[in-house]
Amino acid sequence: MKSWSYGENNYARVEGDHIIHNGHAVSPNQFAQSFARSTRNAWQDLFIRRPGDKNFKIACRLRDELAAAAKAAAPALATRPAPEAMSIPTAAPPMPATSTATLPATPPSLPTAAPPRNTDPEPGWDLPERRKFRYRLEDVAY
Repeated sequence: MKSWSYGENNYARVEGDHIIHNGHAVSPNQFAQSFARSTRNAWQDLFIRRPGDKNFKIACRLRDELAAAAKAAAPALATRPAPEAMSIPTAAPPMPATSTATLPATPPSLPTAAPPRNTDPEPGWDLPERRKFRYRLEDVAY
């Protein structure tokens, strides 16, 4: 991972789930702001080189590529019929009354499609334009 700031590159390495910069585990935002003199957006400021990559890529582009790949994979999974052996049970097995274990979290429901937008014109929107000037005189900066 690297970032360019004030004419020099600053580097950090990823070990497991931690970003190590100057011997300390930091968040991406802390890494981006550790050498900058202002508030930074880590998605726009950090460049990442994964194992197998030749060049660094900006983090926001990697995020967009991963989102596009997930979006492309989602319809393919939805159209494929699921075998009966892989179906998700709808009810959890009953637990004994003396059990202190907690139930696993229920899987999140799939997002539903947004309702269609109302495109009917409201009263008054079909009237002709009455302004004579593009800007009000009060809005013009002197």
